Amino acid sequence: MSTKTTKKSAKKEPLKLEQAVLNTKGKEVEKIELDKKVFDGKVSFALIHQAVVTYLANQRKGLAAAKTRGQVRGGGAKPWRQKGTGRARVGSSRSPLWEGGGVTFGPKPHSYYKDLPKKMKILALKSALNAKLKDNQILILEGLKVDSNKTKDFSKIIGNLKLNAEKIRLVVETQDKNLKLASRNIKKVLLAKASDVHATEVIDCKRLVLTKNALRQIEKRVKKCL
Repeated sequence: MSTKTTKKSAKKEPLKLEQAVLNTKGKEVEKIELDKKVFDGKVSFALIHQAVVTYLANQRKGLAAAKTRGQVRGGGAKPWRQKGTGRARVGSSRSPLWEGGGVTFGPKPHSYYKDLPKKMKILALKSALNAKLKDNQILILEGLKVDSNKTKDFSKIIGNLKLNAEKIRLVVETQDKNLKLASRNIKKVLLAKASDVHATEVIDCKRLVLTKNALRQIEKRVKKCL
């Protein structure tokens, strides 16, 4: 008997393009619509992976180095004469075969730089944003102004938003001095500017917190390359 296998098509949940905007007290102020051209639900994990690998590679300094036999100090005199000792002939005590000798094919300083076209970077950012939206990990703030540079004042805002136990990426339009000083002692809070944020920063967090102006600025960046 022949059996027929039927594939159940998974129902794709529509993206929630209407997002609530909260104030620093955690209360909903308004609702805004996300740009459909940017938040279209398309996620390219291969492109995100390529962007992350490129970013991490470019962070490497490549300063590891080992000395060759010609760079190790000493070894100028021949350890023993060429013939008559019964031992193997040796020209230098700094041979790679000897303890304290040079290293054969050891590491040398070099660049790990990788290049990624600008359009691919932006599309990777777009994919990362859509991935966060699908996982309901985007939070939008009306604005973020810190009157003092004290960590406890900034911690109150994080507590009001119920983000104490999560690693968050806070994306703002501009970073003022008070915001930098107030947030730098909280390990789970990472700051980023809307004009510079990239796919790796978006992916590397449990919750992506955007101010309203920062969100619109990112949408403009993405739409320029579409």
